[in-house]
Amino acid sequence: MKLVCGQCGEVNGITRPDTAAVCQRCRKQLFPGRALALTDETFQRHLRIDETPLLVDFWAPWCGPCRQMGRAIEQAARELAPDIRCAKLNIDDYPRLAKTRDVRAIPCLILFRSGREIARREGVASAKQLAQWARRQILNTTGKHHGRRKSVSRSRSK
Repeated sequence: MKLVCGQCGEVNGITRPDTAAVCQRCRKQLFPGRALALTDETFQRHLRIDETPLLVDFWAPWCGPCRQMGRAIEQAARELAPDIRCAKLNIDDYPRLAKTRDVRAIPCLILFRSGREIARREGVASAKQLAQWARRQILNTTGKHHGRRKSVSRSRSK
């Protein structure tokens, strides 16, 4: 299984996801217990190479609900590791990426698997709600459906 280091960008080969796994180059944890901070370049690299699902929080620093969601995504990162990696992407710094991903409202969470979007949700949620939602989406797109993928799930929080 391939996994990109969130610190140095090294591609690591691991036999299975494990919260104790460390990067072969920089020796930092591959699942650091917090959301990775992504740039346009690192976002593309993770999507292209990582074999672990990636939950990305598209946010902006001026957005009150985004700041609230930031705490939840950090907690969810600890709860979801090593099955799902969590990351954050500031849309003020990377507006083109937000546009190409059709992010129309923030906070917006998009779940990717094998480089493809499988689900998204907008609005604030607790860490527990995020973890449950992400796990449910992953289960909905596994081989239990005879190898066929379901369509992208879009939901809004209440």
